[in-house]
Amino acid sequence: MTNDFPSLCGKFLIAMPGMGDARFEKAVIYICAHSEEGAMGFVVNKVMDSLDVPDFLEQLEIITSDERNSPALDHLLDQVMHVGGPVEPGRGFVLHTPEFESPTTLDVSSEVRLTATLEILRAIAIGKGPSRCILALGYSGWGAGQLEAEISSNGWLTSDCDEQILFDDNHHTKYERSLALLGVDARLLSSETGHA
Repeated sequence: MTNDFPSLCGKFLIAMPGMGDARFEKAVIYICAHSEEGAMGFVVNKVMDSLDVPDFLEQLEIITSDERNSPALDHLLDQVMHVGGPVEPGRGFVLHTPEFESPTTLDVSSEVRLTATLEILRAIAIGKGPSRCILALGYSGWGAGQLEAEISSNGWLTSDCDEQILFDDNHHTKYERSLALLGVDARLLSSETGHA
């Protein structure tokens, strides 16, 4: 990366008002990879209304419809599927805490891993997965220089990640709480840009 744009891997990307892309309105994105070739991450504050984790696991035949109603799977009932982004919307990904590892797990930071295998979904189904996780369909991606250009044109703010915000289930306040990490009040943000 250049001195102007150090790697944002492991950081939050927070949408500015008026960024011009409705898919990312008030989005908080956790960046998992960022290099001169581009960037990728996951929206962590938008969830699916039409699909939950048990539905997803049943579609993949990891659990059956009979197992879905079993008390042994009660730990899945409150888990939701996230809209990770518009790229490959049919592909599943899991952001999670470090206690689960597989040969394909990507270490994003000391506290966050990324795995995209059936193995982790099977472990989650039987209660042997990571202690905290986000299951997402699709991801958000940028080509070489694209994210840097969007940041330069005031499309995004960046902040350090707070794992409590990342993994908790209070999705409706993640945007405001992420801005608060920077000392910014969402009510005071303007879609107008300017320079002093």
